[in-house]
This record gives sequence, C-alpha cells and structure tokens, in this order.
Amino acid sequence: MRLEAQRIGHHAAAPPFDRKGPAKRRDLRRNGPVRVQYLFDRPDSVRGWAVNPHLPNHIPVLGREAVEMLKPRQGGIYVDATFGAGGYSRAILDCAGTRVIGIDRDRSAISAGFDLVDRSDGRLTLVEDRFSNLAEVCTAAGIEGIEGVDGVVMDVGVSSMQLDQADRGFSFRLDGPLDMRMGHEGPTAADVIAKASEADLADIIYIFGEERHSRKVARAIVAARQQAPIATTRALADIVSKVVRSKPGEIHAATRTFQGLRIFVNEELDELHLALAAAERVLEPGGRLVVVSFHSLEDRIVKNFLTERAKAGGGSRHLPEVAQAAPSFGLLTKRPVTPGPAEVSANPRARSAKLRAAERTAAPAHAAAALPVWPVLADVMRGG
Repeated sequence: MRLEAQRIGHHAAAPPFDRKGPAKRRDLRRNGPVRVQYLFDRPDSVRGWAVNPHLPNHIPVLGREAVEMLKPRQGGIYVDATFGAGGYSRAILDCAGTRVIGIDRDRSAISAGFDLVDRSDGRLTLVEDRFSNLAEVCTAAGIEGIEGVDGVVMDVGVSSMQLDQADRGFSFRLDGPLDMRMGHEGPTAADVIAKASEADLADIIYIFGEERHSRKVARAIVAARQQAPIATTRALADIVSKVVRSKPGEIHAATRTFQGLRIFVNEELDELHLALAAAERVLEPGGRLVVVSFHSLEDRIVKNFLTERAKAGGGSRHLPEVAQAAPSFGLLTKRPVTPGPAEVSANPRARSAKLRAAERTAAPAHAAAALPVWPVLADVMRGG
C-alpha cells in the first residue's frame, strides 16, 4: 500500500515527495530546514518498535470539547497537527465529507495510522513532519492561496503512547535509554547531558523545566558524567533525586528536569510558536484554531498569541492611537476550557490540560515575531 498526497476537495494533489524534498526555509526558523515527508510503504517496524496496525479507540484529553469547538462541517478541510493516536482525526472524519491532513513527527504514530487511512475512503492524508511545517504541508497537498483550511487542531506536548514506552526514554518511571526524541533524528537527551556545559544545563532545566534547583541539578549531572556516561532514565532520575527532595504527595523530584530536557531536545516551544503562526496563514476566514496544552509554558505562548492576534487597535486619552494590524482572530474562549472531574478521575494526566480556541477573521496574517531568546539545541551541541 502506498500513501501519497491525496486529492483534497477540488485541489490537485501534489506528486509524492522525496524524504528530503526541497521546500522553502523561512528566515525566522532556527530548528532546521523545512521538510515535507510522505511515508510511502507500510513498514513492519519503526526504529525497532512493533507497529500496531490498528489504532486504539483513543479519546484525547478534552477531545469532545476540542472537536465541538472546531465545529467540523461537511466538505471541510482540517489539519490534525499532532496526529498521535488519531483521536481528533477520527472524530473529524465522522462528519460526512470532511478531509483531514494528519501530521506527526513520530514515525511510529504515522505507521500506526495506516489502518485509519485505509478506512477513510481517501479522506485522510498522513504526513511525517514537524507541526511547525503545517503551512508547507498544506501547500504540498495543494491547499494554498485564498482557499485555505477550515480548522487546525493541536494537542501540544508528549503523548501518552510515548510516555508509556520505556525505550522512548521519556519517563523516569520506566527504565530505558535516555532518548526523549519525538522524531527519529537529532541528538538524544543523553547526548545533551554528555555535551552541554554546566551553565547550559542549568538554563535548560530552569527555563524549560521551571526547576528552581536547576543549578544544583546541573552541578550533580556534570559531577556524575565525569565518573560514567549517563545513558538511562533511571540513572538520571537517581542523580536528580539526590539533590532535589520531594515530600509524599508531591511530584517526583525528577519531573521538572525530565520536562526541561524533553522540551529542549524536541525544541517544543520554538515548534509551538512557529505552528501557531503557520496556522494563522493557512486558515481561511471563519476557520478555527483549537489548541490543547498541558503546562504553563505552552499555555502562556498560546494565550499570548491569540490575545495579541485578537487585539483591536486603540489608544487612550493619555497616549495617541498606535497603528496596529487588524485582528486576525476572534477569541472563542475568554478563559481556557479545562477537564471536568470525571475526565480527571478517569485520566489523571488530564488534570493540567487547558483548551483555547479562536476563529480566523478576514484580516491578513500578522507579521511573525522573532523567536524568544533561550538556549538553542544546535548552539548547545556545538558548544556555542
């Protein structure tokens, strides 16, 4: 079975892309060149992990609320920017005549989605790529110009499937190689631990993990790696637990350190900034953007982006009116939607989830802002 860029609506499908096919690189991007990748053949395994040919009947956190906010309509075109186990895509496809482009940088998620592709009657296209590249993915699929997409949904962060696989190295609760990569390329968390300076490690753990003991953790990591390489999740968790104390009932001592490293290795916050701006470019007037995030760093980025894009021009009696771009979004959620007690009881990982949504106006997309100044993976790995 071959998976190719399929015909979406009346748009002509693009020819199959080479795995490293050419695409435009945007000036503000710092997390590597844009690549639009289509998986051609159904593999039997990916990076040594068995491929499940049938997706579980996965219901994503706040899944019902997200799809209701997305408001899929017959004949609409939607982007599931973080395909994962296909929960959003499956719900959107339940609406007759909808088309979905599912994007995921994790090849195992894409491979597991082939069964849903088979059952979608040509209405689902899966693409292996970063979700920051969703505008290029849409262009490759023939969606460009004034005819954009009707909705974009994102579930930001690590997935339950990734957390529950020991050999992915995301969780300190399961001993495995210290990997943490959502995709299959680039440096692992073990590489960062081995290469980064003490100052860089402290910054990474403090900024992305919000760990107030980051300097003590970085110092302990540097001391430990001089004795032996830190190659497993258990080894790192044990090092952190010796310098960060947690009381009964509190989160594990290594939680914030693991979060910081995972976000840094996958450039998750840069990816989110770029994906939000890309969604603004591809959505047509009336199209909806729905984002579910799981910690304060992500939610703050989403909140600030949507608030800025929904802001109308105006001054005050003390200051002259400042020229400002017309609002490109109208807010659908003044406050974030959060899971109810029943969902949190059934899935404790849902407790921190927040959903924000907005509807695209007819105004042009705003100029993209420069990415924030914080540690950059390429710089740290080359000792810069």
